[in-house]
Amino acid sequence: MQTKLTLAITDRDAFADGRAFGGTGAYERVAGRAHFEVDPEAPEHRTVVDLAHAPRNAYGLVEFTADFFLLRPAFLERGNRRLLAEFSNRGNKRALQFFNDARHSNAPRTVEDAGNGFLMRRGYSVGWVAWQADVLPGDGRLVLNVPVAMDGSRPITGRVRAEFIVDEPGAFSLPLSGRTSMHSYPTATRDQTAAVFTRREYANDPRVLIPPSEWAFARVESGDGESAVVPSDSHVYLRGGFRPGWIYELIYPGTAPRVMGLGYVAVRDLVAFLKYEERDAAGAPNPLRDGGAGIEKAYCWGRSQGGRVIREFIYSGFNGDGDGRRVFDGAFPHVAGGGRMWLNHRFSQPSRLSGSQHQDSSYYGDRFPFSYARSTDHLTGATDAILKRPETDPLVIHTQTSTEYWSRRGSLVHTDTHGNDLAQPDGVRVYHWASSQHMSDPWMLRPSRDKAGQQPTNVVGTSPLFRALLDHLDRWATDGRLPPPSRVPTRAAGQLVEFETWRDQFPKMPAVALPREPARLALWDYGPDEAHGLLTLEPPTADPDRAYTVLVPAVDADGNEIGGIRMPIVEAPLGTYTGWNVRAAGFSPGVLVGLPGSYLPFPRTRSEREATGDPRRAVDERYPTDEEFARAIERAAAALEEAGLLLPEDRERIMAAAKRWGREGTVFPLVESGGDPARRNPRE
Repeated sequence: MQTKLTLAITDRDAFADGRAFGGTGAYERVAGRAHFEVDPEAPEHRTVVDLAHAPRNAYGLVEFTADFFLLRPAFLERGNRRLLAEFSNRGNKRALQFFNDARHSNAPRTVEDAGNGFLMRRGYSVGWVAWQADVLPGDGRLVLNVPVAMDGSRPITGRVRAEFIVDEPGAFSLPLSGRTSMHSYPTATRDQTAAVFTRREYANDPRVLIPPSEWAFARVESGDGESAVVPSDSHVYLRGGFRPGWIYELIYPGTAPRVMGLGYVAVRDLVAFLKYEERDAAGAPNPLRDGGAGIEKAYCWGRSQGGRVIREFIYSGFNGDGDGRRVFDGAFPHVAGGGRMWLNHRFSQPSRLSGSQHQDSSYYGDRFPFSYARSTDHLTGATDAILKRPETDPLVIHTQTSTEYWSRRGSLVHTDTHGNDLAQPDGVRVYHWASSQHMSDPWMLRPSRDKAGQQPTNVVGTSPLFRALLDHLDRWATDGRLPPPSRVPTRAAGQLVEFETWRDQFPKMPAVALPREPARLALWDYGPDEAHGLLTLEPPTADPDRAYTVLVPAVDADGNEIGGIRMPIVEAPLGTYTGWNVRAAGFSPGVLVGLPGSYLPFPRTRSEREATGDPRRAVDERYPTDEEFARAIERAAAALEEAGLLLPEDRERIMAAAKRWGREGTVFPLVESGGDPARRNPRE
């Protein structure tokens, strides 16, 4: 391995107050910084954009550091010798939230942070390492520090495009990154005439120039009842304030691009070290070996942005280390849709949404190849696949929700670019979690509403599927036991359809605005050097007549999706659950909000249905008694368990939720609202 790696452990103490998790026993927290020194001339580093422009130490090596955090059995020999590493989403730790039904925490320490203890009861070591070099410190986020690319003694400069959308009035200045928690590329000059600032209400509207007299590179500071406009190289100030829902775009001369591709190197080399090595370069022991049993299998998981990073990590060849060893044996990207992470280019902005219908619609995230299977791009003639290195490719379980079909071109994961069904390799499973939304927090106890959305957000809980599928991934990687076949909507079965067909299927509910279409995908031109990580056209251009075919799941008479895995609450529904939500009046109405779905409750009674003209049967027509509702849920849960998609402990949780449900309630939370979540596991 052409990397010199040393670990500095800064925090090591008991997790969950020393509580024992079944036969695994107690866990401990290990946190610190990993220091890397890499040879920029090594073959495995030559694809890292701008690494040749990074400063070198006296030995000709490039140095950088990354935060890491581990939860490991206190007695490693009692664990399962498995590492589950999360590709964090914008520096945040989410694995315990989704696998253990825990409250989200970036500093997990307490019994409550362990949730139901699933990963610990299984014996996993759980790990995180920073990969995203634009994350700023704060709120426990993981931080990666990488060098700036230099042109001789000066930082490189180039054109940077920043996009801004606010969803409430009162914003007058914003960081150039668009996010308070993310690093901004500073402007090389505060002269507004060197930049172009525009606004438009919708993505396809003409850009309207904002005169230089109306804005500045500056920020607003306020306090003690006073405010001031202060010059800033990293903020933009708009004299009249930003209009909610409108798209503002600033193209400016940026400076000091970070060598972002080193994020892939950080994950690759730290996980390879934890899996294969005894000691670091300074002789310190591997904290996942430490005189005990080492790691036999490593799996990675990431949701949304983290899922896109996993797909790009594999596609770009980083799942093999410098010695040709496989890093991750299994990969579990969730809600990545058809996208990949374009991290490894100059002035990369990995926190952008990368191609939604309205926000960040032209950022370089969704691009061929979309699928793990080999296929041909009918627009360019290129043939490619995400999986193309059999010696290092991992097994893959790819999961996605309805939102990915509407906002993230999810159909292209399992179709060709014409929209025809595409068989996946033997080492891949793709599962659609029908009628659920992009973000399904296990602790969503009641409907919420996105600021810009017309409808309450989707309330379908899906965390049990993470647990069942991780067990399948482990058995698959360990002894070759195959998971259940992929469950996705297909054209052959009539479950994956054109938007026009979906519109005819969806029930005509009063006062419910439907999407105009899903997020389409045209072939973008980012400039002649994009293959080398340098995007030269800002903004890029696209030909709307050269587009990929994007399809959506078909629905039943209730508007719920018929293909994929249907959770019991979708099989025995209390409403219509969608992966889309439409922006409301005052927020550029009519287009998709982005990632929230919708919850459209059924009428409670037949009288309400008749009074409102709702075509869907009322709750009391479906379930005359609470017992009949509970029986319908039980039948659906039993079918999922029989199919291998639900663990017995989660079937019990679902049945408990069915018994908690009341006539006036329309939500089906899988966790109780009070008490200690770590003590609610009925199987302990």
